[in-house]
Amino acid sequence: MESTIIGEFDTRRNAELAVEHVVQECGVPRSDVFVQPAGRANTAGTRAAGSDVKAAPAPEGREKLEGVIEVSVDFHGDAPEKIADALKGAGAKTVRTK
Repeated sequence: MESTIIGEFDTRRNAELAVEHVVQECGVPRSDVFVQPAGRANTAGTRAAGSDVKAAPAPEGREKLEGVIEVSVDFHGDAPEKIADALKGAGAKTVRTK
């Protein structure tokens, strides 16, 4: 069965972690996994994490924490719940199938 499984993340770090889990643990080809802003705004998520966190405050106007990040997986198998569990395990706020 073919479907698209979509997870929404607050941080770029968690979205990138989700990609690694889906590729390495679930065996999905990297070319079937996509990362993008959930809306029209270019964003790094809604919270700073990982390399987005700096010791010194960022200058005004440079921070792009305007919306969630979407990881979508084109899935061609019989166990979509494995992909959904990997996305949730990496910190997805929501997971849906399209």
